[in-house]
Amino acid sequence: MMYKTVIFDIDGTLINTEQAVLGSLQKLLEKNYNRIMKKEDLAFALGIPGAVSLGQLGIEDIEYANKCWNDLMNDFRHTIHVFEGFQQLLASLKKQSVATGVVTSKTKREYQDDFVPFGLASYLPYVVCADDTDRHKPHPEPLVKFLDISDAKAETSIYIGDTIYDYECARDAGVDFGLALWGCKQPDAIPAKYKFANPEDILVLWDDMK
Repeated sequence: MMYKTVIFDIDGTLINTEQAVLGSLQKLLEKNYNRIMKKEDLAFALGIPGAVSLGQLGIEDIEYANKCWNDLMNDFRHTIHVFEGFQQLLASLKKQSVATGVVTSKTKREYQDDFVPFGLASYLPYVVCADDTDRHKPHPEPLVKFLDISDAKAETSIYIGDTIYDYECARDAGVDFGLALWGCKQPDAIPAKYKFANPEDILVLWDDMK
């Protein structure tokens, strides 16, 4: 069956935010909490909501800390960029009448600040952010919410992401999963149905199904 809907994660999939996320978190911990931590020890924060990451770090004033973290992201915004090939991929999917959208652990504010300026949002009309659901990835609720608002069916949808959280979210929502190898740190640990080396490789799905 040909996929009719492609759903994308944002961080590590559509845009490279790793330096910005980890650099600003590192700076927050040093500046506000006098804690020096290596970036590799903070990598767990990639792919889950900021509030969840801060909670795992034992920070109590999560709302204030998250605001400070978002503010510090401005110092690293120059490091954020779209992964090469996405403009062409999204244009091709649109031409083939494939529905597209995003399910992200970003809040609506983070989505507006970090993603919208890159000009890809017009290709991705359906959006589920962290504050749209009570539970977050790896729980399936964000993807179930996406299917609801887009009228997409799980069996004709595929979710593209770069972390184990994305895979588990897709698996438990009954949606096929494609791993974005260009943003993934542990490709061998994630049993994805598909593993894509480059964004344009996603188009092979439609070639195979013709």
